[in-house]
Amino acid sequence: MLYREAGQFKTSYAADQAIFPIRQDQIAIALMAAIAVLGVPALANEYFLETIFVPFLVFAMAALGLNILTGYCGQLSLGTGGFMACGAFFSYKLATAFPELHIVIVFLLAGLGTAGVGVLFGLPSLRIKGFYLAVATLAAQFFLVWMFNKFDWWTNYSSSGVISAPPRELFPGLFITGTQAGPVTKYLFLLVFVAVLALVAKNLVRSRIGRTWMAIRDMDIAAEIIGIRPLWAKLSAFAVSSFYIGIAGALWAFVYTGSVEALAFEINRSFQVLFMIIIGGLGSILGSFLGAAFIVLLPILLNNGMLAIDPTISTALVSHIEFMIFGALIVFFLIVEPHGLARLWQIAKEKLRLWPFPY
Repeated sequence: MLYREAGQFKTSYAADQAIFPIRQDQIAIALMAAIAVLGVPALANEYFLETIFVPFLVFAMAALGLNILTGYCGQLSLGTGGFMACGAFFSYKLATAFPELHIVIVFLLAGLGTAGVGVLFGLPSLRIKGFYLAVATLAAQFFLVWMFNKFDWWTNYSSSGVISAPPRELFPGLFITGTQAGPVTKYLFLLVFVAVLALVAKNLVRSRIGRTWMAIRDMDIAAEIIGIRPLWAKLSAFAVSSFYIGIAGALWAFVYTGSVEALAFEINRSFQVLFMIIIGGLGSILGSFLGAAFIVLLPILLNNGMLAIDPTISTALVSHIEFMIFGALIVFFLIVEPHGLARLWQIAKEKLRLWPFPY
């Protein structure tokens, strides 16, 4: 009887259309925000912040971007790694060419540049879809990574091809990139930054443009008949998706790893983000976070669990078992619950509404 809407009255359209209309959800979100802002920095050590929480937030941003394109607009993409590379290298060139630019502006400009690249490679979606579109975005993945490896201008003619992200301050004396940035500072910056952009994405998919994306996803011919322009809907989805993914690439290079290299964004990265939205839930903002948490935590749990069982086990065997489990989970979710972990959470809330009644 703890999760009920009975007795909660709405007196305005704004209250009725709130993202969290049920009071219990609002309390739960407030508690989670308090734990994330106050509890995690106070209790988590440097290892957990650097290994779990920081990469989780970066991957959640990338999964948000891909979910907008694939989950909400139905356009399959395998070029996520290439678009993340665009964000990383664009932000590096901006930060080195214009050192006076604020780091947040650098990230946003890198996202805008990646959005332009996404629109360019999204043009084939006007004529092809499904498997053929996936192959077209796969070509973008290979081309972009090749371009950043081929031309030394992107790395400022570094002999090694790997460059370090320059240190930048969020406020005077508060570094969020470079060796002077502490893990707590990086985590809190990522938490606020990702939360704000996730709120923007949530409102986007609830707006008119989000409804056009979902209409194109469900049946593009019917959507065109009722007046939706496929050109605008698909290219806007590519632009917004690439914007988020580009920012994720910039955060990966500047905040998480501290280095900018094209090898970090090869095809495996694209599949990794795709697995996140499949396991977390297609067409769900919450699913992007759940999938990112699952993919980040599973390898750590597997490594620690297998080493605890057999300390002599080889790392290669652990890596192979990890790939096998990932593949099995993808097949499991596609067959048993195609909408992923987000749908399981939704079912749990529906059960709470009915509990303790059996119907």
